[in-house]
Amino acid sequence: MILTSNFAFAQKYSTKTGKITFEASVPLFEDVYAENNNSTAILNADTGDIASLAMVAGFTFKSSLMQEHFNENYAESAKYPKTSFKGKLVNFDKNDLSQKPKTYTISGTLNFHGVDRPVQSAANVYLKDDKVVIQGKFIVKTADFKVKIPKMVAAKVAENVNVNYNFLLQK
Repeated sequence: MILTSNFAFAQKYSTKTGKITFEASVPLFEDVYAENNNSTAILNADTGDIASLAMVAGFTFKSSLMQEHFNENYAESAKYPKTSFKGKLVNFDKNDLSQKPKTYTISGTLNFHGVDRPVQSAANVYLKDDKVVIQGKFIVKTADFKVKIPKMVAAKVAENVNVNYNFLLQK
């Protein structure tokens, strides 16, 4: 009962319209860039625990053909429909929240393509209109998530994928 009451009174911030982008472009070839503007994220301001979830098929590309190849061949979104992150803002203190961005380390586990991998990221966290903004980026390797890039297009897709996130969380 005590645990339930602590959970009920925890200061939670969330969004269903978080933005996650990734870019795996190689110079001289078509941009490999996608974004998802319907990512869910939740922050427990009392503990610094943070989690996010995005539907893989929700990532959109400029090219419908590239989007189709991403979903069917690389991400296999029918088999692995979600990507998620669960972690913690290290040394986070909700009393330090202000309009001035403060940098925190986010440490946790990213799940993509059925693979869990540890991820760390520097994130700017600040208040904007009584909402918590969390912005940051990190790099992952396709091979770490068992994403196979066919040899015929390997020169057109970077091995290192730049991932950016931007969440505007409200109570």
